[in-house]
Amino acid sequence: MQSYFDLEKNNTTVQTEIIAGISSFLATSYIIVVNPSILSQAGLPFSGVLTATVLVCFFSSVMMGLYARNPILVAPGMGLNAFFTYSAVIGMQVPWPVALGAVFWSGIIFLLLSVFNIRTHLVKAIPKPLRYAIAAGIGLFITLIGLANAKFIVQTPGTIVGVNALTPTIVTFIVGLLLTAILLVRNVKGAILIGIVVTTLLAYPLGRWYGTETIVTWQGVFSAPDFSLLFKLDLINSLQFAVWPVIFAFVFTDLFDSLSTLVGLAEAADLLDEHGEPRNIQRSLLTDAVATTMAGLVGSSPGTAYIESAVGIDAGGRTGLTAVVGGMLFLPFLFLAPLLSVVPAIATAPALVLVGAFMIRPVTRINWLALDDAIPAFLAMVLIPFTYSITQGIIWGFLSYTLLKVVSGKHKKITPALWIIDIFCVLALIMH
Repeated sequence: MQSYFDLEKNNTTVQTEIIAGISSFLATSYIIVVNPSILSQAGLPFSGVLTATVLVCFFSSVMMGLYARNPILVAPGMGLNAFFTYSAVIGMQVPWPVALGAVFWSGIIFLLLSVFNIRTHLVKAIPKPLRYAIAAGIGLFITLIGLANAKFIVQTPGTIVGVNALTPTIVTFIVGLLLTAILLVRNVKGAILIGIVVTTLLAYPLGRWYGTETIVTWQGVFSAPDFSLLFKLDLINSLQFAVWPVIFAFVFTDLFDSLSTLVGLAEAADLLDEHGEPRNIQRSLLTDAVATTMAGLVGSSPGTAYIESAVGIDAGGRTGLTAVVGGMLFLPFLFLAPLLSVVPAIATAPALVLVGAFMIRPVTRINWLALDDAIPAFLAMVLIPFTYSITQGIIWGFLSYTLLKVVSGKHKKITPALWIIDIFCVLALIMH
């Protein structure tokens, strides 16, 4: 294990990797319940999607750890599941078996792009300022998700967002946030994991004392796995011309979500090779492609690298052992899914908020005095959280970067691969 994962070279230990894997799992585990709750609105059985979600998370994360040797968990992507349900099935009236077929074919396209190393070339085409900005933007996005999960910030008609009142939920969140921050500043090992556990323990009595909210719910322990969605995809009808826009949307969104996540995490955690590129990027992208292909087969929306992996990385995870531990923890929830109800959203919210401070560091490498670099970087960074979409931040970052380089007489800095990315960005905007 020491030699396979190069623990000493990466300045980490088995204990640190295990704690990091547990931290990443706790930050990501919400998907086991959230993904079925979204896809079930498209007519898929909740229990079947739950089983499919666990299978995708387990196999893909373990593959990321053993094959790509990166500390990144893979799971069905948020946003992609919403597109599957609300746009493809409900909006375009695509039957869900056909939509699952579209997921499968988008995975096949990913596999081809990865095998022929095209996705790796796309990664290398991303300019350095945009890489740093994407990392920071994802950090801000994760922070926004954490604040929203805790209901610390809420939607308001007058100011778009505002601060919520001091409810038991908010009190619990603030205590967990400050405790986790103190532990991090004191360099306590497993600080994030300790923060999640303590916040969970605090949540139940606070809700009981105030008598106004049930922060922690108990829904039992065991539930049998449901394999009813395995191989229920419609491979033939999903190739109809009318379904091509759905396949393209899956391809584009998943492509840039995974690219940006891998690049952002690599830049923030210095998981780079000797050439300054994300470590083992081709294997990571191939794993991501397998996750999407598998998702269509077992009955889920596309899988992708998860930004919440930053929680484990911030806890010290630096090798594939983190992903293996995190992935293995998903497997028991084929039978123990109700136990996740014990860990409320506010327990992982402090970790998500504080990860933003960790991921925003790369912005210091951007030359803010060079406006043709600074403006595209700024747009990419702020539009990711402001539009609640990694894809939108990337699109406008790329397009503005290209435009400003051309008008400033630096068109030679635009590589052929970047022009191709720009074409896909325009197509995505038209289809959107």
